[in-house]
Amino acid sequence: MTISLSDYETGAKFDGDHSDAIEALQERLERVQAAHITHGQRSIIMFEGWDAAGKGGIIKRITALLDPRYFDVWPISAPTEEEKARHFLWRFWKRLPGNREIAIFDRSWYGRVLVERVEGFATEAEWRKGYDEINEFEAQLTGSRTNLVKIFVHLTQDEQDKRFADRLNDPWKRWKTGSEDYRNRAKRKQYLAAINEMFAQTNTRWAPWKVIDGNNKKAARIAALTHIAETLEAIVPMTPPDLDPAVVKLAGKAFGYKPEA
Repeated sequence: MTISLSDYETGAKFDGDHSDAIEALQERLERVQAAHITHGQRSIIMFEGWDAAGKGGIIKRITALLDPRYFDVWPISAPTEEEKARHFLWRFWKRLPGNREIAIFDRSWYGRVLVERVEGFATEAEWRKGYDEINEFEAQLTGSRTNLVKIFVHLTQDEQDKRFADRLNDPWKRWKTGSEDYRNRAKRKQYLAAINEMFAQTNTRWAPWKVIDGNNKKAARIAALTHIAETLEAIVPMTPPDLDPAVVKLAGKAFGYKPEA
């Protein structure tokens, strides 16, 4: 199915109580994580999107109730010299989740066909080859029982500019913006072309994209958490563990515990 970013620019508000909806979704994600731990599942939640689109705010809401022992958040920036000396996917292989774990990527391997393409950090031959390499990488992940959720958070230029201004005006948010934001902003047309081709080449049946309208932050958070919860609930066995008779016996001796009828 063709993805058109113009379909995700209304900025419609969430029709409901945002706080209650977020709390309910966080509780669902807490159970999803418990199911990962119980059934030895592993999942990746991966975010791409424009600067200031709200990826960090979404990730913060995802992880609010999760047990920190069983998830990692990987903020992906420019590769180190050690990473540049290897295949571009090497640094991502090192960060893949193990059994019972969830890995959240704030930007990803798609840098190869986005920023590296637009900014000239990869040759045309390299980034064009990247589509096949990425599709094969994701097929290997999903084919080896790693669940993958791919989300792109979209933002119009006008809304992005408002958020840049907000960051500059707030002394405690100025650290969030820098010269790279404006380098990227100046090449929006090139980034749009790269994004559209990325969707066309990598929106596969085994690793489909989900685009989120990020122009209203609250609605975007609800939409993203809903998609993640629904996707993982459909893949991960959502059955809690049975009571361990040995533990029940120990609890009975310790404080008189008896299983509820």
